[in-house]
Amino acid sequence: MEKWIWLGLSLISLCAQADEKKVRIFAAASLTDVMNVLIKQYSKQTGEPLVPVYGGSGTLAKQLEQGAPGDLFISADEKWMQYLKDKQLVQVASIKPWLSNRLVMVTPLAKPLSIRAEPSTDIRQQAPGYWCTGDTLSVPVGIYAKQSLMALGWWETLKGRLVSTQDVRATLRLVERDECDVGIVYASDAQSSSQVKVAGEFPENSHVPIVYPMALLPQAGAQANGFYRYLQSAEAKKWLISFGFKPVFADSLGE
Repeated sequence: MEKWIWLGLSLISLCAQADEKKVRIFAAASLTDVMNVLIKQYSKQTGEPLVPVYGGSGTLAKQLEQGAPGDLFISADEKWMQYLKDKQLVQVASIKPWLSNRLVMVTPLAKPLSIRAEPSTDIRQQAPGYWCTGDTLSVPVGIYAKQSLMALGWWETLKGRLVSTQDVRATLRLVERDECDVGIVYASDAQSSSQVKVAGEFPENSHVPIVYPMALLPQAGAQANGFYRYLQSAEAKKWLISFGFKPVFADSLGE
């Protein structure tokens, strides 16, 4: 009996040690597709295990604040990176702007619309149904969306029929299922789906710049730093561009 107990404890210990070695990447939901590819490519080259955790940037930041183990944080805006910086939960010297994106309107593929993102547009007439986007108080895409809607003078007209979601991918799913007439998402998300059609793009000056900063977390070690550097490589840049993002970093590997 003692032999089996000892063996069981040994297996648990080994599993725990293996789990501790995995680099955990907390990344904004809009990065899901490209991050999965980058992780696969990096792991193929190095053999190192990487575990992604996706969600709304605010949700991820709160999880890290509450003690969730993580090594790298990538937010879809600067607000939540600043939040963790203020809590001393990131390595300040490692904070870098990584990507940029564009804000677009999408509709179900079978119900295409063409919406001019201009103050003169009668949005009540052009798009009378329900709209959806991330929560306008906490989810980056929703925060950007509200800024644009206010800049165009559309906010008062739309706020009563604007459905909030937990992250940009949840918004995309609502539009794909035809449960929302118009969704406000990033251009990279629109590109990722064959079930939606872009109806229009918001002017860049209608919202603050869309910036994805990244940073190492306090407990990050050499493995996490290796992936952090890889994310700033020429190879990573090619993948990011192919998924509709605009890299804003200089290649860290001199490629």
